[in-house]
Amino acid sequence: MARFTNEQLTAMARPASETEEQKLENAENAVKNALANYTLASGNYEVFGQGSYANNTNIRNNSDIDINVCYTGGFYYKIPEGKTREEYGLTNPSTYSYTQFKNDVERILVSHFGRNNVVRKNKCIHIKENTYRVEIDVVPTWKYRRYGDYHYHYDEGVILYADNDGKEIINFPKQHLKNGVLKNNDTSRRFKRLVRIVKNLHIRMKDEGYYNNANITSFLLECLTYNYPNSNFHIAQECDWNQILREYIYYFWSKTKEDSQDWTKWVEVSECLYLMFGHKWSRQDINSFMYNLWNYLEYNK
Repeated sequence: MARFTNEQLTAMARPASETEEQKLENAENAVKNALANYTLASGNYEVFGQGSYANNTNIRNNSDIDINVCYTGGFYYKIPEGKTREEYGLTNPSTYSYTQFKNDVERILVSHFGRNNVVRKNKCIHIKENTYRVEIDVVPTWKYRRYGDYHYHYDEGVILYADNDGKEIINFPKQHLKNGVLKNNDTSRRFKRLVRIVKNLHIRMKDEGYYNNANITSFLLECLTYNYPNSNFHIAQECDWNQILREYIYYFWSKTKEDSQDWTKWVEVSECLYLMFGHKWSRQDINSFMYNLWNYLEYNK
């Protein structure tokens, strides 16, 4: 008999409670209001949620929020090898830098929330929680363009530079949001429910000391589930989550065996970046996680 009943797994599939959702909304509004009260980059910025909160894959009792504050008065870019900046009209570089923008965002947040409530971190600026709002990670970014063969063809994302080593980090949060919604619609809303279940199980395994691998992240689990074929979400018409999980775990365990190369084709939810390259996790990490998740759920008993 499986460790969890279908009713228990169904509970794990639910999003955060209304109270938690309200705190998340309060957090986002607090950042927007703080920035609106000061002069930031002459108003050349936009604020939007990203991560599990924005994508509606956050889970109960484990909610925080990532807020992207993106500078829109300029952009970083990448052009194809062999091309020149002049061919793309990129001849007027900005005198304002990413570091200056992050410094300005931090200064405003400190002025609004107080120095004791604001902590600058490697990739974000952290705002501590209170009774009114949850913890907030404010992520200062710039717009980023990845050009194709012509100046009018590009993927637009965001870029940030880590404080510690200056490493550039590129993401495509708006494409992630759009594709997640489409996947959820195409799977009768089972995509995001399954993501929440797997995230909940991951946390339970860690909390109980059953299995802990720092390379397994919530982002990875969401992206893995995005690469799960849509047809596989419908193997159980009555939404038997244990049956769906059995197939799901076996699928990713088998695809990450030593003799498989299927994992090299997996993409992030944005479909703009490959999932298995340039990240800290590996094929072996996923294979081990799926093996342990199967045993944790007692599917062999």
